[in-house]
Amino acid sequence: MAQLLNDPAEAVPDALRGMAACHPDLHVDLENRVVRRAGGPRPGKVGLVSGGGSGHEPLHAGFVGHGMLDAACCGAVFTSPVPDQVLAATRAVDSGAGVLHVVKNYTGDVLNFRMAAEEADEEDVRVETVLVDDDVAVTDSTWTAGRRGTGATLFVEKVVGAAAEEGLELGELAALGREVVSRSRSFGVALTACTTPGSDRPGFDLAAGEMEVGIGIHGEPGRERAPLAPAREVARTSVAAIADDMPLDGEVLLMVNGMGGTPLLELYVLAADVRAAVEERGGRVVRALVGNYVTSLEMAGSMVSVCRLDERLTRWWDAPVQTPALRWGR
Repeated sequence: MAQLLNDPAEAVPDALRGMAACHPDLHVDLENRVVRRAGGPRPGKVGLVSGGGSGHEPLHAGFVGHGMLDAACCGAVFTSPVPDQVLAATRAVDSGAGVLHVVKNYTGDVLNFRMAAEEADEEDVRVETVLVDDDVAVTDSTWTAGRRGTGATLFVEKVVGAAAEEGLELGELAALGREVVSRSRSFGVALTACTTPGSDRPGFDLAAGEMEVGIGIHGEPGRERAPLAPAREVARTSVAAIADDMPLDGEVLLMVNGMGGTPLLELYVLAADVRAAVEERGGRVVRALVGNYVTSLEMAGSMVSVCRLDERLTRWWDAPVQTPALRWGR
C-alpha cells in the first residue's frame, strides 16, 4: 500500500508535528499527544475535551478552536487514547468551571475516558460526559456495547462548543450534548476497505462490484454485503435506515460525509439524492455539510448523518467557529 509516511510507527506524532507547524493558534503537546487551544483556558468557561483513535481526521484535533473543542486527545490509529492522555487534556483546559468529555461509544474510549474522569474528580476537577451513540447500522459490534458513535460527534462538538462560548454551565452543556445525540442518527456505506499504516492489506476484503452496508469508522465490516448500487439507491438505503429509527419531519441538519477517499464530486451527487430522500419523508434540510469530516483513513464511501433541529440548536450551529477543519462566521 503506497502511503505518504516516513516511518509508519511514527505516523501520529509526525502528523501532530505537521499540525503544530501549520496552525500557530494551536498548542500541540507531543509527549501526551494532546492538541489544545493556545493561550490556556478562558476563566469561567467550561472546557470541552474529546478524542479517540487517529485515522478519523479531521476528527478530533481538526475541531479544536473557537466555537468547538478546547482540546483533543489523539490515540494510535483506531485505538483509544489512554487515561493519562485524557487526564492531561482535562487538566490543561480546566478553568475551575469544569470539563465536558465528548466520547464516542467504543469500548476503549468509554473505559479510558471514565478512568480519566475519576482521576480528575480526585483532583477536584468536575467532569461530565456526553456519550455519542448515533449509528443505526448495528448494535453490540466487535467494537462496542450498544450503538457506535460516528458522525453526530461533530454535531455535538459544534453545538455544545458554541454554547460553551456563551457561558453555559457544565450541567447545562452536558444536557445539551445529550439532547443533540438524541436528535441525531447516522448510517454509513463503504465502497473500499481502508489500510492502516504499516499494513500490507485492507482491514476486510471487498470484491469488485460489492459494497459494505452499515460500516463504522474503524474499517470494521458493516451489517451486510451488497452489490454496488447507484448513488440514489445508496441515499435511499441510508435515509431509510435512519428514518426507521427516528422521524425525519421538521427542520434538519444534514451531513453527507466522505470516509476519507471519496471525491467531493461523488459526495455532491449523493447529497442531492440524500436531500430528496429526506424531503420525501417530510424533512426540510435547512443546513447541510458535505465533505470529509469523520473519516476512516482512505476508505471510499459515505456516512449520512441527520440532526433534527430547533431554534436553539440552529442558532448554535450557525454561531462562529474557527478551527482547522470548520470555519465560518468570523
